[in-house]
Order: sequence, then C-alpha cells, then structure tokens
Amino acid sequence: MVIRFWFYLYAIVSLVIVGLIYLVWPPILWALIIIIPLIVVGLFDIFQTSFNILRNYPVWGHWRYILLSIRPMIQQYFIATNQSGRPFSKEDREIVYERSEGTLDTLPFGTQRDVRSIGYEWMSHSLNPKVAKEETSRILIGTSECTQPYLASRLNVSAMSFGALSKRAVRALNRGAKMGNFYQNTGEGGLSRYHLEEGGDIVWQIGTANFGCRKPNGDFDLAQFKEKAAHEQVKMIEIKLSQGAKPSHGGLLPAAKISKEISKIRGIPMGQDCLSPPTNPAFSTPIELMEFLAELRKATGGKPVGFKLCIGHRSEFLGICKAIVKTGILPDFITVDGSEGGTGAAPIEFSNFLGTPLNDALIFVNNSLKGINVRDKVRVIASGKVITGFDMAVKIALGADICNCARGMLFALGCVQSIRCNKNTCPTGITTQDPRRMYALNVRNKAPRVHSFHDATIKSFLQVIGAAGLDSPDELNPHLIYRRISESQARHYYDIYDHIQPGQLLSGENIPDSYREDWEQANAERF
Repeated sequence: MVIRFWFYLYAIVSLVIVGLIYLVWPPILWALIIIIPLIVVGLFDIFQTSFNILRNYPVWGHWRYILLSIRPMIQQYFIATNQSGRPFSKEDREIVYERSEGTLDTLPFGTQRDVRSIGYEWMSHSLNPKVAKEETSRILIGTSECTQPYLASRLNVSAMSFGALSKRAVRALNRGAKMGNFYQNTGEGGLSRYHLEEGGDIVWQIGTANFGCRKPNGDFDLAQFKEKAAHEQVKMIEIKLSQGAKPSHGGLLPAAKISKEISKIRGIPMGQDCLSPPTNPAFSTPIELMEFLAELRKATGGKPVGFKLCIGHRSEFLGICKAIVKTGILPDFITVDGSEGGTGAAPIEFSNFLGTPLNDALIFVNNSLKGINVRDKVRVIASGKVITGFDMAVKIALGADICNCARGMLFALGCVQSIRCNKNTCPTGITTQDPRRMYALNVRNKAPRVHSFHDATIKSFLQVIGAAGLDSPDELNPHLIYRRISESQARHYYDIYDHIQPGQLLSGENIPDSYREDWEQANAERF
C-alpha cells in the first residue's frame, strides 16, 4: 500500500515539512501552490469510483491517462516507419504534402517497400513508352438521356459534408476545384452556401436523410430539389445508397459538431447526434431506384444522375442490373465506395469488418455492367484510398473511369492524421465546427495546395500510363496490374478474378460459378 500511495504520501509529508520550515522562513509558503493541489487531487482520486487506477494510485495514476492521450502523436512522430502508419503511411502523407506545395516529390536511394511481401502490387511497363495526352485526363459523363452531360476530370474531391468538415475546409476545397477545373462532391450533408461561394463544380449528393431537399418527416421534397439542382454550379446528382466506411449504417454527425447553421441547412435539431436512416424512403426496390433516378434527371433538366454504394450482397447489385434491363433506365454513373474508405465517425465493427474492398468491388461492378451490355454507357467512379497516380492507374485498370479522393485532399489542406475527426477537436481546423480551431485554416492559402495536388497527381498518372506504352487511360486493363500472392508467385488481376464477357449474363451461357448463383438470386423487385 505504501508503494501505491507513495506519491500522495510524499505530498502530505511535504506539507508537514513546509509547515515546520515556515516557522523560520515564511517564503516557503509559496511551495503550497504545488503541494495543496496535489493533495486535493489525491483526495478526489481516492474517493471517486469511475477509475480503478486512480483509486489505487492517487495522483501518480494520472500519468497513465496523460501518456495515453499523447500516444498517437508519439507513435506517428517517433515510432512509425515510412510505410507502417495507418490508415495512411508517412510516405503517403508526405507525397501529398510535397505535391500540394509544389516541392521535390522524388524518392532517393530506391524503394523502401518490401517487394517480396504478399499483397505488393506493381504495373508492367513497356519498352515502347508513349506520352499520354492531357486531354485523356478528362471523360464525358452522361447517357443519351442527358441534355447536359459533364466533362469530368479523372480525379475529383470525394464526398465530404459541411458539418463533417468546417466551412473553411469546404470553401478551400471548392476554390481548389475551381482553379483546377474538377468537381467537389457535397457529401450527404446538403448543398450549403459554402459549396457555392467559390464557384467550383459541384456533385450534389442526396443521402438517405434527404438533407437539403427533405420534408419535415424526412421524405424527399421534389420542389426543394428542383430549386437547388437548377444552380449552374451543380453539374451532377448522386444518390447515396451506402458508404464504404459504414455500409448499411446511416451517416453520423456528433452533436458537438451541430451548429445553428448546420441545424438549419439539414433541418435537424441541435444537442443530439444526427443519425441518418440506413435507407432512403423515396424507393425500396431496384426498379423504384431506377425510376427515381429518371425522375431526378428530368427534374434537373437533363443533368447526369447516378448512385453511390459499397458492394455487399452481390445479388442485390445484380438485382439493380436486372432493373436496368427491365426498365431500360440507365444511371449516368455509379460510384463504387470501397470498405477502406474514410469517415468522420462510424462504429468500429462497420469500418473494420463490413463491406467489400474497392479493388474486388470494381472488378465485380465492371463485370456486371459488361454482362448486361451497358458498360460502355455507364461511367464507374472509384472511391477509397486514392493518393497517387499509380493508385489511379490500378483503379481504372480494374474497371473505373474516374477516381474520387477524400483524405488525400484533406492532407493537401494540412491534415496531420490526428484521428480526431469525430470529436470536434481537429487541430488543423478541417473537421471541426469550433471557430477558434477553424481559424487556423486560411482559404486563400490552402486552395492553391488542393489545386497543385490534383494537377501533380494527374500528371504522375499520365506518366504512368505512358510508361505502360498506352496512349489513353481507356486502354488500361487488369492484365497490366500484378499482385504478389506468395513470396515466390505473382499473378495479374485478370488471372486472379473471374471475368464476364459482354452480354454473357443476359445470354446465360457459360456464366462463371462465382456469378451464376448471385445472378439467379437477383431480383429487380426487391433488394
């Protein structure tokens, strides 16, 4: 017991000693400034019942909680290697910082990655390299039903809501998008004035709670939607079915981050967590989803409309494919969110263990659309841990047309991966609604960094394409990307996965076993 209480006992003994010394030297009373608070803290620790450690180790036990609070910083600054950090390594973060600042982004002395480790990926190059043209870094989105198709960059700002992000972060991202001629996805939090102030292109995401176009009971409000969708900056509409980091779970905005302004924009009360419903009340079947997309496309005057999802039950996505065939209604684009995607707040079980990783999902979605003969009409957008030009090349080789980037864009704003996005205490002012913290983010200074990161990544992407001997990203395919599956064996992605030929699902001939059962179970009239 004496050992456990030694620090507290030392304070008591010190108090007695100070009292004795005071008799001959009164200035010693200044020592009480330190001693008395320690005694008070010790008394509180002994009689409180919430923390076992503090009851057994009064005063001294506080060091445990102090050290735990700074553990992430110690880990990041002094322990983690260039590749070991999570969710993004130091190497990933540094490349964004360097490209956003326009500084040297080359690597000396060779790769630091373990090229023999399982999971290591690389791309085969050509002895006849090309120079991929800059115009191939853009692609047109919009089916024949669109009267206002959109020429999109191959790299854009992924869905992040005002609320999850501060108003200054939203403005900086949008100004950067304006400077670089790429789009910013609003996330499900609604179309705010901060998305529109800087003049950048917008993809307005309609989430399950219909923020920005909802009736008091949460139902979709077509009149509100028409009014906002008519804005010139709104180039496309995205319906969110699910999110990679928390599939089948509604978006979560902690009460601490809900300001009066956010409450008004979203139409939600203050003082309590905002949890969106897991499904949208506007539709409940694949056919109803297609009909809803057609209704929104008409209401926008012909702007591209699509949906976003994380792949779960494969038969459910194939049910959407059957609905496309049955109704003849095509989405203009499908955003595929990988389970490794980020979020401001999510239950750990959902982030870690639910949903299909992006590479597997892209292969599946690409095959499914080919199987019903619509892949050439529907654009596929990949979202999930895209940082470098190589990341873009892999996603497009596996079936995407476009990549969305979220956390990379936050690094360009100055994010240091402090992992406080859900606590309203972001030290860089990016993911907080605290005015004192968001003051740190200067829009004029950070917007050019977003622009620079985007342009440098597109440039590196085109260089990678050229190194593979290709003239355009459209020529990328799974044969070009290799993955190590053991220390002594590697295979390209075309060999790793089954593949569907155009129209094969419709004909029903020789469908691979990995697709046949799901295709048979798929139903256009239910999820």
